[in-house]
Amino acid sequence: MVSPVPPPQMTRQQWGIVLLIGAVQFVNILDFVIVMPLGPDFARALGIPESHLGYVGGAYTAAACVSGLLGSLFLDRFDRRKALAVAMLGLVAGTASGALATDLPTLLVARVLAGAFGGPATSIAFSIIADAIPNALRGRAMGTVMGAFSIASVFGVPAGLWLAEAFSWRAPFLGVAAVGLVVAAAAIFALPPMRGHLEGVQHKVDVMALVSQPLVQLSYLMTAIVMMAGFVIIPNIAAYLQMNLGFPRSALKYAYGAGGIASLLATQLGGRAVDRFGSFRVGTVGALLVVVVVFSFFYLPHTSMAVWAVLLVFVAFMVSNGLRNVSYNTLTTKVPAPEVRARFQSLQSATQHGASAAAAILSAQILTTVDWLPAGATVPVHRLEGMPTVALVSMGLSLSIPVLLYVVERGVKLKAIRAEVTRAAQPNG
Repeated sequence: MVSPVPPPQMTRQQWGIVLLIGAVQFVNILDFVIVMPLGPDFARALGIPESHLGYVGGAYTAAACVSGLLGSLFLDRFDRRKALAVAMLGLVAGTASGALATDLPTLLVARVLAGAFGGPATSIAFSIIADAIPNALRGRAMGTVMGAFSIASVFGVPAGLWLAEAFSWRAPFLGVAAVGLVVAAAAIFALPPMRGHLEGVQHKVDVMALVSQPLVQLSYLMTAIVMMAGFVIIPNIAAYLQMNLGFPRSALKYAYGAGGIASLLATQLGGRAVDRFGSFRVGTVGALLVVVVVFSFFYLPHTSMAVWAVLLVFVAFMVSNGLRNVSYNTLTTKVPAPEVRARFQSLQSATQHGASAAAAILSAQILTTVDWLPAGATVPVHRLEGMPTVALVSMGLSLSIPVLLYVVERGVKLKAIRAEVTRAAQPNG
């Protein structure tokens, strides 16, 4: 009787790279997600209408989109470690400058600077994972790296909200910048040189040749739809909870903490499930769960909701997004060849952030801030109007994601089969 072959495992060096990139992503993601729950705080301090908070998120993502497009022209020419160092130091500078904002224009400038470096940092980080981790283990590795989002929600966002309560809304920006300096230094000194993608490449890869490939185009389309489905909702969650549901500001950190723990479990288990069952199956479950949560929480009318119910829905939202995102991110790393991986990931980052910016700006156009007088009250309160329309946009986009996951996954499998046939046909195959 033949003993079953044990599943492949990552080496200690591979785990070290994954954990370091996870730390880089923690800072990168925290810089982005901390702005959303702080939105009502700095909106009051700087005199920004709550309905315009989408522009703050859009400034970051639009800058990341442009920098991703530019990075696609040259990022594959450099050692990935050095490129990551430059991107991280620029991100730290942009984050720290957010603490110096005095009005909406200066805050937008600071977020543009952070996005200009944060976008390339993401693409380089995912390129490093794809270079160092084989396909059979990539779902697990991507699940670990994407767990940075969950950890940022569990620890980073509540800590940032606490700093804002204890000091001011400026303190979280300075705190994230300080952590970013430490992580950037650790990545610079602990990561090995990453030059394997440069070996044996004798020709300049044409960007247009890359983006003209149908599989690449479908991958970017899938990326854009996933990001738009999420970010038409996400930048407005904190304001919606507080303004429409009366959710206490002091309880916001607990919502993000509980959601982050759930998302961490979802990305870890989801990454392993992707390695076993494929991105299509796992991602479809996540996408359909997103539709259910968005319909029940953001589309159906609510004037109040118990704290425990908000926490439960928040957990469900984070879990469904975690399953969906680890599925599509793992799948897209399998699309490009190694020599164009950073270029592909840079364009993917541009697609992600461009779609996020478009969704955030769209939500800002749909939503309005109105005065509303609750029953029995004598003083009107601010309320967001238009969330059902935003929810419809999100649900419509989410329903198309399973189809794209199926088509891209099938294309990746066919590409791998053709490559194997070509190698076998060679004289030394």
